[in-house]
Amino acid sequence: MRLLMLGGTEFVGRAVTEGALARGWEVTVFHRGRHEPPKGAGSLRGDRTAEGGLEALSDGEWDAVVDTWSAAPSAVRDAARLLDGRVGRYAYISSRSVYRFPAPAGSGEDAPVVDGSPDDGDAADYAAAKRGGELAAAGVFGDRALLVRAGLVLGPYENIGRLPWWLTRMARGGEVLAPGPRDAGLQYIDARDLATWTLDAVEQELGGPFNLVSPPGHTTMGELLEACVQATGSDADLVWTSPQTILDAGIEPWTDLPIWLPPGEAYDMMHGGNVAKALSTGLHCRSAQETVTDTWEWLQSIGGRAPQRPDRPVVGLDAETEAKVLRR
Repeated sequence: MRLLMLGGTEFVGRAVTEGALARGWEVTVFHRGRHEPPKGAGSLRGDRTAEGGLEALSDGEWDAVVDTWSAAPSAVRDAARLLDGRVGRYAYISSRSVYRFPAPAGSGEDAPVVDGSPDDGDAADYAAAKRGGELAAAGVFGDRALLVRAGLVLGPYENIGRLPWWLTRMARGGEVLAPGPRDAGLQYIDARDLATWTLDAVEQELGGPFNLVSPPGHTTMGELLEACVQATGSDADLVWTSPQTILDAGIEPWTDLPIWLPPGEAYDMMHGGNVAKALSTGLHCRSAQETVTDTWEWLQSIGGRAPQRPDRPVVGLDAETEAKVLRR
């Protein structure tokens, strides 16, 4: 299988590239040159945001392309048009953010989506940008376009900072503000499981939208944070705190305390999605313990400091605010 990877040097793209190489596929990575692609992959350089930036893709044929783009949809449109007739299938890594808020728990791929345009050159609205990317891919490739609507993505190579922040915080030890409820179920997808399913789907010639995240309740907030304590081998003491106490302190869910959301519409939408369609086509999700342990080992291997995407805000609670809440 000949795979063209559009953005295959970081996080999800890197996981897909490594997964394809492990299968013995011939992989070509199109990237800007900021990071080297995994060993064994071919390399083409270009900047999709620059005039003439797709020139390196003017020649060549591939069985499939996987595109992780999350900015202006017009870049997906231009790539899809350029590759039309020279690529068999187009897999676009989208997001469950394309669903209109609030999508109730149990919603599947037929839930209403936000408006988006494949011709939009602006990426200010993430949900609209991802929906525009979907429309761009499907507009050219039709039912040969696979729309991978990923949920929360964790695992090695994470460049958003969510799980790395928790691991780093646990490694410091001491009392740790743990946001309740402790038994709140979590839905996420390990980037490597996302990669495996996507590559399988390409081989199966699947098309259309798929929610790609673990089943509801795959793990809990308690299990995830306890796995972080265990992986780091620290003496961290989890101090479970009610959602209202945390909110009253002005702490922002999701950003100040990554991954966590209090009970409510946002939680139901993020952690209650219907993934029956993906499960029926072979989705397998590894344990939270494995994801956490492997992420910690990777983090240690690069010096303990995770990379940070420049287009995403830095996440995590400052020590002073945490201490104030713990003293209450």
